[in-house]
Amino acid sequence: MSAGAQGAGASVACHRLMHIYPTAASDVIALSGVDLRIESGEMLALVGPSGSGKSTLVSILGGLMRPSAGRLFVGDHELSRLSTGQLAALRGTLIGTVLQGAERNLLPYASLSRNIWLAQRSAVRVSDRRLDPPERILELVGLGGAGQRRSGELSPAQRQRAALAQGLAAGPRLLLVDEPTSQLDHAGRDEVLDALETINAAHGTTVVVVTHDTEVGARLGRAVTIRDGRVGAEGRGGQDFAVVAGDGTIQLPPETLATFPSGTLFTVDHTEETVTLRVRGRPTTDSDGPSGAGAPGPAADDLA
Repeated sequence: MSAGAQGAGASVACHRLMHIYPTAASDVIALSGVDLRIESGEMLALVGPSGSGKSTLVSILGGLMRPSAGRLFVGDHELSRLSTGQLAALRGTLIGTVLQGAERNLLPYASLSRNIWLAQRSAVRVSDRRLDPPERILELVGLGGAGQRRSGELSPAQRQRAALAQGLAAGPRLLLVDEPTSQLDHAGRDEVLDALETINAAHGTTVVVVTHDTEVGARLGRAVTIRDGRVGAEGRGGQDFAVVAGDGTIQLPPETLATFPSGTLFTVDHTEETVTLRVRGRPTTDSDGPSGAGAPGPAADDLA
């Protein structure tokens, strides 16, 4: 995209985001106070098992759903307060979304160039930005010269890169990509990640990828784990960190929880740079007892 078509990537700020799905039996809490900051031009992976809330979070980031509570900013826009029409205007312009399954993003009967052109035509109605021609966008994702081909003529990795091109059609500042490598072998996965890195390097686009693959998170540089509707551990540069949420809660990494389950009692000692947790009570195994009411043990285990 030309310099006039796209500026720096958009920052993202989530403040205590909550989302509840009402059901006949009971309400389901998909997000429970998510606090998350993504810097302009950053590449980030949202990692977590099915049902953890990451797809709900991405749908809200993309303006496809409204949070039940909390505030969401993408760039200078507070999405949580915009009207339906205003959100529609931002989808595909400020925000580009690539759905899981490349075929869901592409019209199978149209050429790749026409797919991109159709997405651009819709965006031009609400934006006066000058957009790059489809062929230049295809070159960006490594599909130069393939503009007249249809999605059915491509390999799985090529189809996924074509879906990325579709998401880039209107020069978004934030690109949301849902499970782009889940059906690919290692070589295909690397092709898609190479394309995402090229997009980010060329235009500063902020890229958020939903994935089950921890290796994808490591490749992108920052990985945020979503667990039980909250931000859990965070990985940066190959190192894992626990994260303090806005309400003061902290989710320990899964390997720690396997040793110290819910209900474990700790004392907390801290200095400016160090926090030490000492086990003072294990959760009771008596089914009639209150959860987490274990008796203090005489010895303390350290968890620094």
